[in-house]
Amino acid sequence: MKAGSPVSYLSPAGFTEGAGVLPDGPLNAAVGETVMFTTTLTPTEKPFQVVGWSFNKSKTIIISTNVNITGPEYEGRITFFPSTASLQLRSLTLNDSGEYIISILQADATNHQGRTTVVIYGEQMLKSNITSSSTDLVEFSGSVSLSCSASGSSLSFLWFNGSSEVTASDRVQLTDGGSSLTIITVTRSDQGPFRCSVSNPVSTGTSDPVNLSISYGPENINLILSPPQGYFAVGSDISLTCSVGSRPPAQFNWFLNGNQLPDTGSELRLMNVQMSQSGNYSCQAFNHKTLRSQTSQPSAITVLEKVSNVSVTSSSTDLVEFSGSVSLSCSASGSSLSFLWLNGSSEVTASDRVQLTDGGSSLTIITVTRFDQGPFRCSVSSPVSTGTSDPVNLSINGPEHMNLILSPPQGCFAVGSDISLTCSVGSRPPAQFNWFLNGDQLPDTGSELRLMNVQMSQSGNYSCQAFNSKTLRSQTSQPSTIAVLGKCNY
Repeated sequence: MKAGSPVSYLSPAGFTEGAGVLPDGPLNAAVGETVMFTTTLTPTEKPFQVVGWSFNKSKTIIISTNVNITGPEYEGRITFFPSTASLQLRSLTLNDSGEYIISILQADATNHQGRTTVVIYGEQMLKSNITSSSTDLVEFSGSVSLSCSASGSSLSFLWFNGSSEVTASDRVQLTDGGSSLTIITVTRSDQGPFRCSVSNPVSTGTSDPVNLSISYGPENINLILSPPQGYFAVGSDISLTCSVGSRPPAQFNWFLNGNQLPDTGSELRLMNVQMSQSGNYSCQAFNHKTLRSQTSQPSAITVLEKVSNVSVTSSSTDLVEFSGSVSLSCSASGSSLSFLWLNGSSEVTASDRVQLTDGGSSLTIITVTRFDQGPFRCSVSSPVSTGTSDPVNLSINGPEHMNLILSPPQGCFAVGSDISLTCSVGSRPPAQFNWFLNGDQLPDTGSELRLMNVQMSQSGNYSCQAFNSKTLRSQTSQPSTIAVLGKCNY
C-alpha cells in the first residue's frame, strides 16, 4: 500500500461509524501550534489490528498495523499513541484546516470510525492599535472616529470606554466589522480612556489606551462673597471668588455695575474698602477653546460708615408731673441708621403719651409722670455696627401722698408730755413745710414738729402743709387732734 493512498480498505460493507470516537469539532489552533486528537477509546489488552488516520478523505496521515506508515507530508510532525489510537499533529499550517477521519479495526473485528474538523488561524494576533481622527474636541459640536487595527485572521472587535463596553446608539456608530468607532456630538463622558480588544478563536489582544480631550464650558458659574454678608464697614477686606466648570480652565473678568474692572483671575480681593466701592459685582468666565462665556449673577456689596458720636439732647430735664412734656432727640454719625429708645432697661414704644418721629430719632413724652425720669438711652444701629448714647435723666417734681404721723400715737396726753408730729410727702425737689394749730400757722418749719412739756393750752387740731418750689403746688395733711389733760383715762 502506498503511504499517500486514502484508508479505504477499513470501510467494508457493514462498517459502523462509532459515535463520539473523536471530540466534536471544530478544533481551533493557530499556525505553528499543535493540535491533539484524543479518542474516547479505552486501551485494550490486545492492540488494534489496523488504525488509519486520513485528512479530507484524500490524504493518508498514518496507517498503523504491525508497522506504522506515515504520509510524507506528516513525517516529523505527528506522534501516534497506539494504545488509544490518539494522534498529535504539530507545526500547523493554514493547509491543515479540514476534516480528519479515524478508522479502527479491533482484534475482535469490531470497527470504529470517527471524524472531526480543525480550523487553523494565521499567526497569533499581535497587539492591536488605535488611531483617532482627532483628540482635541469641543463638547456638543465635534465628532470623532477611532479605528482599530491588528494582525491576525477571523478577528472580532470590542470597544471599551474606561471599564464599560461601547455599544451602538444614536450617537455611536460601529462599522467595518466593529473595527471603526464613530462618536457624533461628543460629550465630556467620551473622554475615555478608549481601548480596543481584538480576538479570534486562538488569541486576544488589547490596544494601549487613547484619551480624548473634550473641551467644555464654562458652565454652572458661581460667585461666592466672603464674608458672606452684603453690608461692610468702611475699611473692611472683602474677597469674591468665581468658580465655574470649564475645560480648559476659564479666563476671568470682573465687573462693577456693568463696568469692567482691571482685575483678572478667579478671585477679586477688595482691601480697605470705601463707600465709593459699593455696587453690584459680577464675574465673567471665558473658554478660549469653546469660545463660550458665562456671567454670574451679581452680588451686591454695600459699604457703610460705622456708627459713632451717638448723643441725646433734651428740650428740658426739669419737669412738673402731669403738666409738662419733653422731647428727646438722638443724633449719630453713620449711614442706614436705625434708632431704639430705652428707659432704664425697657424699650420705649409709641403710645397715647409717647411719640416716635423722624425715623425713630425723636422721642416726645406728653404729660410726664415720675416713671418718665429715665435714665433714657438711644441705641443706634446699622447693618455693620451699633452705638449707644450716654444716659439722660429727667427731673419730675411733686408733691403728693401727704402723711402726718403722731408719736406717741394716742390722742390724749398728760400735761408735761413730749409729743412728736412728723410730716412725710412725695416731692421732687424736697418740699418746704409749715405747721398749723386749729388753722393758725405756727412759726415752726421742717418736716417734724416737737412739742415739749405740753400744756393744756396746746390742745387742738394740728396739720402740716408741704410746698414744692418747682411745681408751685402745695398739699395739706388731714388734721391730727391732740388733747392735753390733767390726767388721761386709758
